[in-house]
Amino acid sequence: MTFRDSLADRVRSFGRGFAVTAAVGAAAGTAAAAYGWWEKDQFGVRHETLPVLPEGSAPFRVLHLSDIHFVPGQAKKTQWLQSLADLKPDLVVNTGDNLSHAKAIDPLIQALKPLMEFPGVFVPGSNDYYGPRIKNPAGYFRGPSKPKKEPLQLDWPKLRSAFGMSGWIDLTNRAQSVVLNGLRFDFSGVDDPHLGRERYAGWPRGTVNQDARPHLKVAVIHAPYQRVLDHFTEAGADLIIAGHTHGGQICIPGYGALVSNCDLPTWRAKGLHDWESDGFTTPVNVSGGIGTSRFAPVRIACRPEAVLLTLTSRN
Repeated sequence: MTFRDSLADRVRSFGRGFAVTAAVGAAAGTAAAAYGWWEKDQFGVRHETLPVLPEGSAPFRVLHLSDIHFVPGQAKKTQWLQSLADLKPDLVVNTGDNLSHAKAIDPLIQALKPLMEFPGVFVPGSNDYYGPRIKNPAGYFRGPSKPKKEPLQLDWPKLRSAFGMSGWIDLTNRAQSVVLNGLRFDFSGVDDPHLGRERYAGWPRGTVNQDARPHLKVAVIHAPYQRVLDHFTEAGADLIIAGHTHGGQICIPGYGALVSNCDLPTWRAKGLHDWESDGFTTPVNVSGGIGTSRFAPVRIACRPEAVLLTLTSRN
């Protein structure tokens, strides 16, 4: 065999090896995409118990919804959202990013209608103001997403009005007190920190119907940036409720999230954790979210969730 023949055999062998590797990689990518497409609809409820109520209080159930990213035609998501009313929560907290399509508002309201029979509070996320656009999915792993230069406007006033007409309280840069099941809740919320729109309203002043009982201070935000968590922790919040992260959306089994889409450490991208700032500590519940952008409709090792927080009396 000549040197030329030997070189040709090596080139052909390398080519076959490369082709096999490429085929295996393509098959693995296809399988991962198919699995991620399936997992995005495997909805569930995460249950947490938190002893933060005044001593002697009866349990209080908070249903936390976040990042629904609704698209018309999502029948399975609609059915599941409606079924959450069977949990009979004492309060619904919606931390934004309800939409992923300009025509999603009416079907979203129908999906949430059974839950809107319960008391609720809400704040917006960026995807309540602006619709998603097609982009390179790899950009998600390069750091927090950035607002578009020419965003697709969504009808946030219509959605906010529908929530308000149901009795849900708008906490967009607002504070308000409400008595629920005999307990006084002081809420303080902000507009989406991911867009830099947060403005702090402090805590409600005065009393509710001359109620002097202990208050539970609850902060409601969309994106859990550290500056916002620090602010509310130092301001004496008893609980902070947030969303935005999607729990990482594409995670590594046994490791967890690769990104949080903000400056929150990735190991905090989902779950109930304590946040410490300047000597103060506040529990923070970060939802893993319910939906995805319609242009990246996959979840891997990060199933969609609502969260049922059962608040109990302090020991």
